[in-house]
Amino acid sequence: MRLALDAIQEELRRLKSIGVSTVAVSDESVAALRRVLVARAGLAREIVKISPSRPAAPAALASATPKPYEPPPYRVTPMVAAPLNSAATVGLPPVPPCVTLPDGDKRLRWAALRDRVLNDPFSQAQVAVGEKLVFGVGSLDAKILLVGDAPVGAEAVQGEPWVGPAGQLLTKMLQAMGLKRDDVYLVNMMSWRPKAPGSEGSDPLATWAPSAGEIAYSLPFLSAQIEVVDPVVVVALGLTAAQGLLGASTFKAFSDIRGQWQTHAGKPVMVTYHPNYILRHDSNRSKRMIWDDLLKVMARASLVISEKQRGFFTER
Repeated sequence: MRLALDAIQEELRRLKSIGVSTVAVSDESVAALRRVLVARAGLAREIVKISPSRPAAPAALASATPKPYEPPPYRVTPMVAAPLNSAATVGLPPVPPCVTLPDGDKRLRWAALRDRVLNDPFSQAQVAVGEKLVFGVGSLDAKILLVGDAPVGAEAVQGEPWVGPAGQLLTKMLQAMGLKRDDVYLVNMMSWRPKAPGSEGSDPLATWAPSAGEIAYSLPFLSAQIEVVDPVVVVALGLTAAQGLLGASTFKAFSDIRGQWQTHAGKPVMVTYHPNYILRHDSNRSKRMIWDDLLKVMARASLVISEKQRGFFTER
């Protein structure tokens, strides 16, 4: 909840910086948020009632508790169910969903989660014509789970993560570790390719950094995939993945956490550069920095490391 509120605040600041002075919120959205606060906290006393026609004023919380219901085989309960095309969602994703996985083996739970993500109404609304939502792929018994930022053009078209130039380089990095793509689990922070605000008519192949709201909305689905796979170690590839898994407010600079062990949902997380870094800075030095981080991952995952591997990308 705190992550979602932080994301909303950051997005509101962004909107203010570009001249937006008001954001309309439907009565249904306010009512839904009120119900969530009552159900989750049970202690809240007031909530600000917002309407497009008058300034915010305190209002007492409704005392009724939402009626319980029988969950389907899997359940994702939206915290705010605002109409996707309403003014309430302009530039501001819905509050992140709460994800509950079904009982059963990994394959059943993964299939249920995949179905839910690929049919999520808000996620579907972000997909451009000719593109698809992108879900994680790989071994459900993987010791290593690698997280990127967001799909790029080729990935959004094919509906599979890590198939563009950075994905091809990542495949080579895995081969240097003695692994194949099928030995690990590959996923992105988000399931859709981000678009720039007001991007109609812009380059359809352009790639933009995800907003804080998009990251916050996508995180529960990513965390659920991590829970299903249950890897020994998670690798955050790049700044966006690090911010999503660790929280943007937990570090000041990427260099402060790169190569250092962190934690997400009880899992050790190694933060390293995105393969795009090598594509932009193709040198033994840049490759060695990432390789040093991957050697730590291999050791944590109890993979055999040869002397030849230890010597990769050393300066000559």
